[in-house]
Amino acid sequence: MQPYDPPPDNGLAVIYQDRSLLVLDKPCGLLSVPGRGPRKQDSLLRRAQQRFADAQCVHRLDMETSGLMVLARGKTAQRALNRLFAQRQVKKQYIALVCGRLTTQEGEIHLPLICDWPNRPRQKVDQARGKPSSTRYQVLHHDPRRDTTRLALQPVTGRSHQLRVHLQSLGHSILGDRLYAPGGAGALAPRLLLHASALTFRHPENGRLSHFHSHAPF
Repeated sequence: MQPYDPPPDNGLAVIYQDRSLLVLDKPCGLLSVPGRGPRKQDSLLRRAQQRFADAQCVHRLDMETSGLMVLARGKTAQRALNRLFAQRQVKKQYIALVCGRLTTQEGEIHLPLICDWPNRPRQKVDQARGKPSSTRYQVLHHDPRRDTTRLALQPVTGRSHQLRVHLQSLGHSILGDRLYAPGGAGALAPRLLLHASALTFRHPENGRLSHFHSHAPF
């Protein structure tokens, strides 16, 4: 396993802030929350707490995934946002660049996932013991020269590594995914080409429908 080498702290990319929540743009290579051991304490949450002491975690992105993350400000907002995520009232969209050309312009992937314990943190499809997981996808563009496809992804469920495993299981691994596509697609990009590009939810304090967007840097 590669040692943790977080990107330089050049300041938070704050998309939105108020007294209840923060929406931040997480860089690729940074943990969402502190990991185990003193060398894995640098994370988006820790960096946010240096500026906003009341920042609290409500969801996570994989270390290799960039894009939008919501942090609550205070315990009351954290409980309210946790409910929204638990009740699947937060709509999320990701942009991914995958290898190959999909046979359909849009569709849904339904594959049960479980942790591959001997190979943690890898997840795997397990029809007998896996937890249900669903992902909607839409083709945005196919590049015939590179034989790659840009996708918009909407996870219905939020299993660990769900998008990465679902796409790999279809035979269309995300470029730069060295965990699930160590050869081929994994070597075609210097980073995982997966970005959390949009979040939509009702504000926990006033109920107003809020939409946030971040342009994919690839």
